[in-house]
Amino acid sequence: MWTDDEIKGKILHKLTRMGKFEHSHTSIDNLPKGFPSDIKGRVKDLVKELKKEKILLSKPTSYGEEVSINVDMKEKVMYYTDIFLNKK
Repeated sequence: MWTDDEIKGKILHKLTRMGKFEHSHTSIDNLPKGFPSDIKGRVKDLVKELKKEKILLSKPTSYGEEVSINVDMKEKVMYYTDIFLNKK
């Protein structure tokens, strides 16, 4: 079973690997990809939490919302990513 912090860590790890910092964005619809099907709905809720925590920056576009990592929140990004990477 995945905890919320582990899911947040996987989301941020995925964005980090893709290089989605500040001015490089990806569609919010791409974030649940790669998660087990029973967790995909929870991913969208946790993306909203990450935006509230100001870890993710939102960019509205004509074709949907896009997000990127806020580099000013590096410590929180590392915190969540470490939780995910240390998951056993």
